[in-house]
Amino acid sequence: MSETPRPKVDQPAEVGEYDAGMQTMLQLVWGEGFLSPGGPAEVARILEGHDIGGCRVLDVGSGLGGVDLVLARDHRAAHVTGIDLEPELVAQAQARAGAAGMSRRVSYRSVTPGPFPFADGSFEVVFSKDSLVQIPEKPQIFAEMRRVLVPGGRFIAGDWLRGGSGAYSAAMLEYFRLEGITYNLASAAEMTTALEASGFQQVRVRDRNAWYAALAREELARMECDWFPLMCERLGEVRARHFVANWRQLVLVLGTGELRPAHVSAVKPSG
Repeated sequence: MSETPRPKVDQPAEVGEYDAGMQTMLQLVWGEGFLSPGGPAEVARILEGHDIGGCRVLDVGSGLGGVDLVLARDHRAAHVTGIDLEPELVAQAQARAGAAGMSRRVSYRSVTPGPFPFADGSFEVVFSKDSLVQIPEKPQIFAEMRRVLVPGGRFIAGDWLRGGSGAYSAAMLEYFRLEGITYNLASAAEMTTALEASGFQQVRVRDRNAWYAALAREELARMECDWFPLMCERLGEVRARHFVANWRQLVLVLGTGELRPAHVSAVKPSG
């Protein structure tokens, strides 16, 4: 009998967690080039009140690159540099930018954990969408973000946070196990404290739980009905049923508020 996989919690993320099946499934649900919810519309909501036109943008955890094309094309960033730990995702993102004719304005680098491979003050904006949740060392990465920003530069992100603190519920641990992706969740208060301790100011956190709790229920309903034959075709029935179970658990922990999507922003002091 094979051992039941243990949930990946509060540990470094591993290369290869986003395998081909996971990529296929998430793009089916969230759109081509996206590994997190909401597509271009949610990117626009994250950027509400932030004009990034003409800015040099660093995207931390760029995944398949769909977000970066939106930042450059729809929000007029001068140049977007995406970085990711997964070389395969970086290669696919580069190919996607090339196919879209955006290679001069969007580029990618495969990185390893640790300091960013950029000089101080290289960017006006550091952006991230639902990837910081995989990084355990929040103070260290926030310090790096602050370092590579120009004075007055902005950190703008969407991320997965947690409601409360302390031990996770059994329901949350089961969600982590089904996901198979590393989770290093912080609460809104913990995220704020870590950013301020790293030297950021004007920290703002906007809760997005109600939005995604409703959307996830719609996604689950489609998985259980009209999407299911396509999921079986692309993933096989066993993997398709696994993802349906995964989404049921996602809906549960969103409903209890233990998992809470949010928007986060902060500013590097000008002085």
